Amino acid sequence: MSSADLVVDVHDLRMRYGDTDVLRGVTLRIARGEVLTLLGPNGAGKTTTLEILEGFRKRSAGDVHVLGRDPERADEDWRARIGIVLQSWRDHGKWRVGELLDHLGRYYSPFSSPERPRPYDTGELLELVGLSKVANRTAQRLSGGQRRRLDVALSLVGRPELLFLDEPTVGFDPEARQEFHDVVHRLADLDNTSILLTTHDLDEAEKLSDRTVVLLGGRIVADGSAAQLTTQVAGRAEVRYRCGDQQLVHSTDDVTAYLRDLLRQEPEVEILEVRRASLEDVYLEMVREFDADQTPDLTVVPS
Repeated sequence: MSSADLVVDVHDLRMRYGDTDVLRGVTLRIARGEVLTLLGPNGAGKTTTLEILEGFRKRSAGDVHVLGRDPERADEDWRARIGIVLQSWRDHGKWRVGELLDHLGRYYSPFSSPERPRPYDTGELLELVGLSKVANRTAQRLSGGQRRRLDVALSLVGRPELLFLDEPTVGFDPEARQEFHDVVHRLADLDNTSILLTTHDLDEAEKLSDRTVVLLGGRIVADGSAAQLTTQVAGRAEVRYRCGDQQLVHSTDDVTAYLRDLLRQEPEVEILEVRRASLEDVYLEMVREFDADQTPDLTVVPS
């Protein structure tokens, strides 16, 4: 992958607070248009990593390039190219939703150029995040889910090339969560926006991510797609089926070959089900191994 295809290029990132090493040699790359989820328990170093990439915190050591620049020395033009959704955002309560987006959109005009896509039109942005019907409502009168959608809209005003989402669906009901997932897919697929996401919802991570990175003890212990992690880390799949009066279970490394043989030998098979470990199963197993002081050697290299 060439440097032109990378929006994040991190090598041997380290962060120390006093005598405590929070990040101990993190190496990470994110491609243009890629959705990457960073997983890890509280205290693993996720927030520190994001703050360094966003330019809010100085690192102790390592090389960091985000959109081709070192965040520690980046200027306002660079900041106009990123969007950030924090875990909570409690200001702007008296602004009307549409007026606030209009107001912030004007700040991006000086950074417009033929090389960069134009900022979102307010009406287009309201439609994208599902807030068109409350455009004239003040932020303090929004529901929790609507307020979170506004947070996302604020991060998208300048049509960023790279979007940081820190627990973005907290407070969303199932319908709002699905609508937000559709927004993420549209941003990545149609606008070629790169997205770095943190979440404690493992199902959400599996649905949204092209790649998942697991951070434990300040180190990356796994890096790959959900399918790669569940196959290479969790291994065997479980096949459940009924044949006559018998309910049978078989564990196998090669599901396709096993099913081919099974259906040829047992034409009366009923209620066939294949179960693979979920991303949540894999992640929890990694955390258990780490907590048991058996630092896992589970790194999966993306294909």
